[in-house]
Amino acid sequence: MTANSPGERSPPITTTTDPASSPAVSVIVPAYNTARFISETIESVFAQTFRDYEVIVVNDGSPDTEDLRAAIAPYRGRIVYIEQENRGLAGARNTGIRAARAEHVAFLDSDDCWLPTLLEEQLNLLRQEPPADLVYSDAAVFGECVSGTPRCMERNPSEGPVTLESILVERCGVIMPTVVARKQALIQGGLFDEALPAVEDYDLWLRLAYNGARIRYQRRVLARYRLRPDSLSSSRIRMYQSLVQVLEKVEKTFDFTPATSALLRQRQERAHALLALYQGEECLFQGQFARASHCFEMANGFFRSAKLRATLLGLRFAPRLTARGVEWYKSRQRRA
Repeated sequence: MTANSPGERSPPITTTTDPASSPAVSVIVPAYNTARFISETIESVFAQTFRDYEVIVVNDGSPDTEDLRAAIAPYRGRIVYIEQENRGLAGARNTGIRAARAEHVAFLDSDDCWLPTLLEEQLNLLRQEPPADLVYSDAAVFGECVSGTPRCMERNPSEGPVTLESILVERCGVIMPTVVARKQALIQGGLFDEALPAVEDYDLWLRLAYNGARIRYQRRVLARYRLRPDSLSSSRIRMYQSLVQVLEKVEKTFDFTPATSALLRQRQERAHALLALYQGEECLFQGQFARASHCFEMANGFFRSAKLRATLLGLRFAPRLTARGVEWYKSRQRRA
């Protein structure tokens, strides 16, 4: 297997497993600046009750490459290791999919962990008649900025069957570190869009559902999803910018029924409003009060919120005091 050279670093390293037989599952682990977590991630794979798998670690041009190499050194003979220039999460996952030898692929980011029965239980669900193309489950949220052990489905529930409409309006939210899917279904769906800096998974799930893929879930907690301030998913502005981009792409490329088109418009309006809200908060904390007012006005056009009206009034008469008040309120929310 050939790996691309990441710039002027030392030559790339590729470790391969026995090519004589194909495993049942290829576990894809994209790695970027997570050397301090990846040992725990890999150990959680090796602790699986289901044993017929390969592990593919894709170093996506990580700035901590030397530390990453040191962290995975004890596992070098048991994993496939690929280095490439930075292409983002979508590019790293696509590299892993293309390198996968198995019929099924499972995704685990390099700071998350699985519980021991994830592969066994998800494969059982995937193979139930009629066989599914993709399955996911619930996960527990943990990390330095999390209090307690909330579940992902408490924040992003899955209710009813997984359809294009339920994914579109987030009635069903696919939880990435629990996904096991048929490799061919992902390829037929077009893989992850490498032009998207965020929500590339949501974009792919929409395309799969639009093409008729069978998607199932179970409510059992089978993984641990790490939430940290420096993670790629931590920027809400970047996330909603990407979401707006995805929804615009969907509008142009999908042939929707009138009812689904109405749901899409509602989703677009909410996404634009949330983007304006978070941009307004950023401008407020940077002292750009006129720009913050403009963004909050746009957001309030959708939310019709008493808090936003109060913030807008405060920005008219006492902008600095308002900024301090909002910052205090946000810090209190984070501690709750």
